[in-house]
Amino acid sequence: MEKDTLKSLIEFRKTLHQFPEISGDEKETAKRVLNFFGDLNPTKVIQKLGGHGLAFVFEGKEDGPVSLYRCELDGLPIKEENNIKHISKVPGKSHVCGHDGHMAIISGLGIHLSKNPPLKGKVVLLFQPAEETGAGAEAVIKDPKFKAIKPDFAFALHNLPTFESKQIILKKGAFAAASVGMTIHLKGRNSHSAHPEAGNSPAEAMAKTIVALERLPDAMKKFSLVTVIHAQLGEIAFGTTPGEASVRATLRAHENETRDLLVSYAEKLVIKIAKEYGLEVSFEYVESFAATHNDEDAWNLGNEAAKKLKLRTKHIRIPFRWSEDFGLFSSHTKTLLFGLGSGKKQPQLHEPNFDFPDELIPVGVDMFKEITKELHG
Repeated sequence: MEKDTLKSLIEFRKTLHQFPEISGDEKETAKRVLNFFGDLNPTKVIQKLGGHGLAFVFEGKEDGPVSLYRCELDGLPIKEENNIKHISKVPGKSHVCGHDGHMAIISGLGIHLSKNPPLKGKVVLLFQPAEETGAGAEAVIKDPKFKAIKPDFAFALHNLPTFESKQIILKKGAFAAASVGMTIHLKGRNSHSAHPEAGNSPAEAMAKTIVALERLPDAMKKFSLVTVIHAQLGEIAFGTTPGEASVRATLRAHENETRDLLVSYAEKLVIKIAKEYGLEVSFEYVESFAATHNDEDAWNLGNEAAKKLKLRTKHIRIPFRWSEDFGLFSSHTKTLLFGLGSGKKQPQLHEPNFDFPDELIPVGVDMFKEITKELHG
């Protein structure tokens, strides 16, 4: 990569880093991306895709496949704790997941395509909103404008701390877990705390629910995990016996079907506990992520690209426990999500002192360039 090109991408990345916007609010980030692509002459620009999403289409003169390369627009509601000049200027918000770096990589691919347009088919660069909440991919796919760019292949990467810097992490089949956030509402009856027998406190049922949920995966044949992340019993009122409680948990598995089975078992378990204590029960679900499944054809393209570039690769056997809403694209087309090692001593994703390493930008761009060359000439 030319020094001037890399310099402009690093500067762009650092600007994005300073002005993070959380899921669904990425209006100014989208404007910055649109301005960056102003001189790159894509064939078509699609705005407000699934919210503040953007798609830049580069068309070849001959018929051919459509391939999509996705990055994420959103930051996180986390206060950054870094000693860097480009630290976030937005209180309580930051790019400590590296989405700023992912955007720089796809922007670098845009620079390449402006100078080397595809010979056949279409290349689509997608800047997706709301990845962190799991809502963005669904909103993009459901948007009527998506029909015009429906891809035959979709590719994405995620930087991965604890792996060697610039290493490519690959796996066929299941790559990242399916997950969902579950909220359980238990309703009993308030009473004076001097007369708890006159009410029906959900305290004991809540305690049983917390313990039972986290032990539920023991009964599953395939990998699953339940993590209770929050619980609330009544209000802080020392004269009142609580009448309501809520328990929130994240349920995850390597396959969509196993996650759905886990949810079903969890509901049955909680309903049984609630019935035992004479409580009403209801459920809510948020942040549903589909499992990311790497198609063999897409995997081959990524693997060959890494070989041609003589990059170090690591072929993992066990899928990651975390979720990525890129997984929803797996239900609609042939997908590949691969990892890009960001250093063994790099802070973990979502830690307040994370900052995307700029030396990864050329590696990510080169991987996607090789894939586009193979598919589109």
